[in-house]
Formats: sequence, structure tokens, C-alpha cells
Amino acid sequence: MEERGNKTIICSVFFLDIVEYSKKSVSGQISLKERFNAFLSTAIDGVPVNDRIILDTGDGAAISFLGDVEDALRAALSMRSSLLSAEGLIDPPLLVRMGVNLGPVRLVKDINGQPNIVGDGINVAQRVMAFAEPGQILVSRSYYDAASRLSQEYAGMFHYGGSRTDKHVREHEVYAIGYPSDLIPSEESASGQGQNSEQSAVPVALKKIRVQSKIYWDALCVRSGELYVSSREKFMRASNTQKALYSGVALIPLLLLLLLLKIVYKAETPPPSKLAVAVISSTEGLAASAPVVDAHPVKPAVSAQESKLAAQQKAEKKEKALKEKKAKQEKKVAERTKAVGQLSADPAVVSLSVKPWGEVYLDGKMIDVSPPLMYLQVSPGAHVVELKNANFPVYRQSIKIKAGEKMSINYKFAN
Repeated sequence: MEERGNKTIICSVFFLDIVEYSKKSVSGQISLKERFNAFLSTAIDGVPVNDRIILDTGDGAAISFLGDVEDALRAALSMRSSLLSAEGLIDPPLLVRMGVNLGPVRLVKDINGQPNIVGDGINVAQRVMAFAEPGQILVSRSYYDAASRLSQEYAGMFHYGGSRTDKHVREHEVYAIGYPSDLIPSEESASGQGQNSEQSAVPVALKKIRVQSKIYWDALCVRSGELYVSSREKFMRASNTQKALYSGVALIPLLLLLLLLKIVYKAETPPPSKLAVAVISSTEGLAASAPVVDAHPVKPAVSAQESKLAAQQKAEKKEKALKEKKAKQEKKVAERTKAVGQLSADPAVVSLSVKPWGEVYLDGKMIDVSPPLMYLQVSPGAHVVELKNANFPVYRQSIKIKAGEKMSINYKFAN
């Protein structure tokens, strides 16, 4: 390390960033960073200390590998394997963007006298990382040219990701290392040894689908949020004329949707069939010669005698219903009186008026609910009448009544 001091060298730089780290609470940031550091330590464990320089960026890290070019690739694959193995097991999920570049850096000392790196190599690694989706590894064209020529296996890992432009209007050709679902934790492969390949193929395939769907969904959510924030900022900075133009453009999808719904509604109303048209045509000719018939004939007038008879029958029916209701009530009072043993020759009567309603208890025994209970027959003597409603306190009244005497209890439940 000392021999390389104050020199510009070519090395591979592995840059990582925790997605939406700044939006988390302090406790959430601590939890994410602890898991991030643990995974990263495992990823670079095999690299000699003198062949690496680690920079903590707060919401991520940048690692410069001064030895083999393959070290950055191995670390990136190990990191992604750890992330996918923990997928869905811990909340909140740890989403990380990763980028690798091969370029020039200069070794310097930081303010604490520790080794540090600056230069275009680390800057490009950060730009490439920013283009990646959560859980994805992107590499620059320079790193791809070097790593893909090391072996056929390495060359098969990459696929072209297109050309991207950073905020400084600099073009970068990027390559992705595999696809998010290509990497399955090694524990599954090890556990599958010695088992039927047909039995283990289904869980592995399901694992791939689940991991791929989760990563792409998280990436879509993050991208959608970033697009919303950037669009809102642009809208707020725009002039009034531009705001009106943006609003008009935003209404176009809504108008298209309404037009589509109108077309679908018309399509759902079927045109008349040929048979129906023929029947309508034939009936038009018949209607011309047929006599005119009123579609709404007038009902014949009802005579005064019939009207009087109907009113009388209605009154008799109403009076009969009232008599039946009164008879049922008297029968019910008699049954309740018999049930509590109140069978004196000249019973006392307590008239009840309870609002809105209450369960009637006589000497601790439930009699009925009032209303509809209006009269309570009791034996002469002292009694305790209780009125209970589930929504209010219990009302209790002690009475002393003589034979043939009548008294009233009027109570309204209120808080």
C-alpha cells in the first residue's frame, strides 16, 4: 500500500447504495445499515486487507479493489446472494443498488491519515450504480471489456443494458450481471443434492418467480416515486402558461378513458335482429287498419254505495284487530300473573310507563319487557319493582300496595 501512495492506478471500484435510506427513521436506518455492513463484510471477506480500500458513504459504501479485477465481481455476486437469501424474512426489506467500474483512481490520505481514493474511477462507479434497479448489478463498459475476457463463464453473465446519460450529460454504456431471478441462494442447491430433481425443480422455480417479482415491484415503486417527485418539482417551477399546458396534457388520458367507456357502452347495446325488424314492419301495416285501442283504459267509476260499504268493512276490520290485540294483552298479563303466583281474588295493579324500554323485575324475578307490558298485577303487600336497560343504570322502587289498589310507575331512562 505504501508503495502505491500518491500514484494514479487503474483498479475496479464497487459502489453500493441503500434505496430510500434517508426516508427511514433513525431506528430504521440503524437496522438497515447493520444488515448492510454484515452482508458487505461477508462479500469482501476473501479479499486481502492490503488489496482493498473501503469508504463509508453513510447510505452505502464504495470499495476499491487494488488486486484482481475478479474481486469486484465476486463481491457483487456475494452481496446480491445475501440480499436475495434474506428477501422477505426481515422487515423493512434491504434494497441495494450496485455498480462496478474499472478506471483510474488516485490514492491519497484523508483528514485522519487513512487511505482514501479519488478520481474518475470512483465517480463513474457511482454514476453506473445510480442507473441500477434495486437488487440489480450494473457494470461499466470498461469493466465489462476486462471481465468478459477472463473466461467464457464470465462473458455469459453479462447482457447489454443500453446507453445511459448522467446529470453531467455524460454517456455511459452499462451491462447487467444476469437477471434478478438468476441467482438462488446456495443453501437451496446444497439441500437439493441427493433428492429427486423433479421434486426440487418446482420449489426452485417458485423461488425464482417470487424473488424476481418482488425485486421488479420494488423497483417500479421506487421509480414511480422518483418520477412523481421530479414531475412535481418541475410543475412548481413552471410558469402559469406552462402549468395550464401541463394540466391540459394531463386531462387527455381522462378524456380518452371516457371516450372508450362510451364506445364500450354503445357496443354492449345489441342492434335489433332481422326477425325483430320484420315483425315490426308487419305490425306497422296491421296497425294502420286495426281500430285504435287505448293503451291505458280508464277504470270504471265506483258507486257511492260500494265506496261506503268498503269503508265500513275497513272500519270493522280495524276494530276487530284492536279487540284481538287487547285480548292478547289481557291474556298475557293473566299468564304472567299466574307465573309469579299472584292469584288473589282482588289483585292490585301497577300501571307501567317506561321509556324507551326496560326489563321489568318483581322481587328479583323478571316478568316481561315494557313496552309492550303496560299493567302488572301484584299481590297485596310490599314489593320491589326494578327496571333494567342495558344502556343505563338500574331503576329500583319499593312499593306497598293494598288489595284492589292501583298505582303507577312512570320512568324515563336518561344518563
